[in-house]
Amino acid sequence: IMSTLKNKVQLLGNLGNQPEMITLESGRKLAKFSIATNETYRNANGEKVTDTQWHNIIAWNKTAEIIEKYLQKGNEVMVEGKLTSRSYETKEGEKRYITEVVCNEILMLGNR
Repeated sequence: IMSTLKNKVQLLGNLGNQPEMITLESGRKLAKFSIATNETYRNANGEKVTDTQWHNIIAWNKTAEIIEKYLQKGNEVMVEGKLTSRSYETKEGEKRYITEVVCNEILMLGNR
């Protein structure tokens, strides 16, 4: 079983922005958005602390079309995909690195 679980990510969170839709020259659709996940714990003083992590998500083709049609900022979703890293250069020529989840499945939860 472990050999099949190479690079798999599951996240449950809320959309932090309206999905950005890009249609490439080839006609392929790309959706880009971020989701926030919250973890709550008690610190040494017994105070409740919420730690919010932001995750960059991208989705292609049919998945992107579903996202474009149904998802809005604030929606609660479960995303499944794989973790990828890439680098790019800013306009100023600085090299930046980004880690994204390439979403292959999305589940809409809560209110629509």
